[in-house]
Amino acid sequence: MPPTTPDPHPRRAIWLMLASVALFSLMDAGLKTLAAHYPPFQVAALRGLSSLPLVLAWALATAGPRALLRVRWPLHLLRGALGIAMMASFVYALKTLPLSTAYSIFFVAPLLITALSVPFLGERVGPRRWTAIGIGLLGVLVVLRPTGQGMLTLAGGAVLLAAFGYAVSAITVRVLARTDSTQAITFWLLALMALGAGALAAPGWVPLGGEHLWIVAAIGVAGALGQYAITEAFRVGEASLVAPLEYTALVWGVGLDLLVWGVLPDAVTWAGAGIIIASGLYLLRRERVHVEAEHP
Repeated sequence: MPPTTPDPHPRRAIWLMLASVALFSLMDAGLKTLAAHYPPFQVAALRGLSSLPLVLAWALATAGPRALLRVRWPLHLLRGALGIAMMASFVYALKTLPLSTAYSIFFVAPLLITALSVPFLGERVGPRRWTAIGIGLLGVLVVLRPTGQGMLTLAGGAVLLAAFGYAVSAITVRVLARTDSTQAITFWLLALMALGAGALAAPGWVPLGGEHLWIVAAIGVAGALGQYAITEAFRVGEASLVAPLEYTALVWGVGLDLLVWGVLPDAVTWAGAGIIIASGLYLLRRERVHVEAEHP
């Protein structure tokens, strides 16, 4: 989302974005830990429930209850369904994939957002950006290894499904942001994800072990603070400045994989991730050129 006011100190936006990526990475590490013990829909429900009290308090304090109720319900319901599918798919993948590999595949999401903006938002994407999207998708194939173990695994496909759900959800945010507050958009995603995923998980709900309660609490705090930080980063900083910093998640993924699970990505994964990230950075550059051309 483009900033509403220019920030004379861009370092603030940079630090906020870096903090949000770190917090979301720690949250994902918690989700990966829970994924080894609980079904994906239950973990998705816990993700929503754990952050909901903090997000609700923030929303009420900054926007008030009216902003949460006067919303475009059909789009929120659609985004809630997408959030459930996205989170459950990502959690399912984390059960077997290292964080760094999951992130490398998930980085295709910005490319998908650009591609989907054509049919859904009527935006124009030139041949250079289509080429970047195609190259980025080839990078995904490199990570997934179409001739080996990666391409046909359910985990790799689950991350792609999560990335697609995230991209469609981001498109709906662009539409919702015209009428609904950021607080409402954030709150209802978590609330609907908690309710929907909880209902789907109820028949096979596994009682929470006491040793996992602190992980659930940490996921809630990290998720809520991360959401606040990324919202502020895009509010006060230029999107072209802060968006590329999302790719620092790969550094966190590698570090957490090594520290917690003792694994490292191989050379093929690094190569595929590099292709995807380079394509994403090029798209961001072309987007900035496009915006500057339209608004000199």
